[in-house]
Amino acid sequence: MIIGIGARKGIHSQEALDAIHWALAEAGRSIDEVEILASAKLKENEAGLHEAAEILGIRIRFIDHEELNNYDTPSVSQAKRFGLTGVAEPAAMALSEKKELILRKKVYGRVTIAIAE
Repeated sequence: MIIGIGARKGIHSQEALDAIHWALAEAGRSIDEVEILASAKLKENEAGLHEAAEILGIRIRFIDHEELNNYDTPSVSQAKRFGLTGVAEPAAMALSEKKELILRKKVYGRVTIAIAE
């Protein structure tokens, strides 16, 4: 299971952790099922995302914009202003095996989460 994560600039790790846990609870899934966190290259310097991944002991991968744009997303995204179809949903689908969303993107404060298998 892959968690795609988008975030406003300057988020704190606790915001990311809370969003991840809320999304997993909504999906009826456990943190133990998460293989990797995924986000867009433009979020590569977000310390809060790196810290959250480290706290969880889960690797985070930042995906090139070209690859993200290969995925049609069911939800409208503000990432269009950066030339992206989205962040959370396409990032989750890009690294998943089945390319299926089990939780469409949902906004939790300043963090957006999508989950794919």
